[in-house]
Amino acid sequence: MSLMANLHLLAPEFLVTGLAIGVLVADLFLPRWGKDRLALIAAAGLIAIALFTLVFLGGRAPVALSGADANSGGSVILIDGFALFFKVAFLALGVLVVVGSWEFVQKHLAHPGEYYAMVLFSILGMMLMTAAGELLTAYIGLELLSFSLYILVAMAREHPRSDEAGTKYILLGAFASALLLYGISMVYGWLAQEGGASNPTSFAAIYNSLQRKAELPPTFLIGLVLILAGLGFKLAAVPFHMWTPDVYQAAPLPITAYLAVGSKAAALALTVRLFAQGFLPVAGQWQLVVAVLAAATMTLGNLVALAQRNIKRLLAYSSIGQVGYLLVGLAALGVISPDSSVTVSAAASNALVLHLVGYGVANLAAFVAVIAFYNATGKEEVQDFAGLADRNPFLAMALTVSFFSLAGLPIFAGFITKFYLFLAAAQADLLWLAALAIFNSLISLYYYLVVVRVIYLQRAQDSAPVGVSWVTGGLLAGLVIGTVLIGIYPAPLVDAIQTATAALLPPGQ
Repeated sequence: MSLMANLHLLAPEFLVTGLAIGVLVADLFLPRWGKDRLALIAAAGLIAIALFTLVFLGGRAPVALSGADANSGGSVILIDGFALFFKVAFLALGVLVVVGSWEFVQKHLAHPGEYYAMVLFSILGMMLMTAAGELLTAYIGLELLSFSLYILVAMAREHPRSDEAGTKYILLGAFASALLLYGISMVYGWLAQEGGASNPTSFAAIYNSLQRKAELPPTFLIGLVLILAGLGFKLAAVPFHMWTPDVYQAAPLPITAYLAVGSKAAALALTVRLFAQGFLPVAGQWQLVVAVLAAATMTLGNLVALAQRNIKRLLAYSSIGQVGYLLVGLAALGVISPDSSVTVSAAASNALVLHLVGYGVANLAAFVAVIAFYNATGKEEVQDFAGLADRNPFLAMALTVSFFSLAGLPIFAGFITKFYLFLAAAQADLLWLAALAIFNSLISLYYYLVVVRVIYLQRAQDSAPVGVSWVTGGLLAGLVIGTVLIGIYPAPLVDAIQTATAALLPPGQ
């Protein structure tokens, strides 16, 4: 279907763009004392857009939108269950980030309108990434997300560390984007030389060309490696993780939470679609590489986290370890049959998205608790949390629940999501990787318990109560309930994920 003739199907993206511009315009006219309303405008707008998206796109048959000429071939934008699931998830994430950062922005940032607008533009980039049906559209969405995050990381301009983090992030991010774009150009050049594809950057054209090719030239393999490296930077996978701890520590706390969840979810959704609908026929070429990346990422992330004494750096290395678990699911995505045919593993795709959601909810709960503590005390070292159980039992409980979930203990979200993920890896004959992932989960439990020990068993140097606003407290309570609910009753979420990932399966599978 022609893109220009069906622009109405992109109504959610247009609405988010309008909301972002509306927040910027409102910021110009609202007095200083009325700036708090910007968070309400942004959150209410995102909720309305999420509901509209569910009603407008829910139940619609998958649609592939091509260029101006409907007969030109190759899908630019895909409107399907996978895109719908992540669009709604990112809109919901935007609400959580806006509400969770309201108090922080009020106390620490001088330009709330710019902050909320950049959050909205980054959500637009995520939505484009998950709906992209070809490499250049995905790249545009990725760059929109990246540039928004560059600005958000450096938003606290009165703090020198924030400027340093923003500079480091943009320099390394530009290098990773160059790798990704160069890899895209090499894949495009090979497909254009082969002929037969009217849009050589579309995932479908890549899939069809690879199916017909018995032997791959070095040009394509180099392009594949460069694309994997560029996406690895966005995911913070080892060895492309070097920016993560410093940027996480120096960025404003709500943006650290956003980086840990949002940017990784968007990059992973794009990667899953690209590998399932584009690079799947050559799974034998990339499966072992991704498996080694997963092993290195979760092992280094968890081992280095053991030595951290700053809560933001600890959560940074924890998120690197979690990326390793997600890469386990990506490695198991392609099932190679004895006749060398490759199919998408429904178990792996479902488990990967399920763990992404479970990790996101638990990690956001941890960060919201840390944000609440920082707003009240201005401190972020692990030792500063000593005696928190006496100063605010609810905050202590929320941190404990989120850490236990991230470690993968029973009744919490992390247990059931890791179980499905590691089971999918074992079914894909990656038993060694599943065993290593289980061992790494045991390592992570140690440094999470170190923080819990400080909270409950050490005496506080300052016995003053730690106050939490009703907004932050309500958000944190909802995230904690979600963490437990996913752990004990994941069926509705699993059903929604199965519907979404069905869009990744080839017809007849």
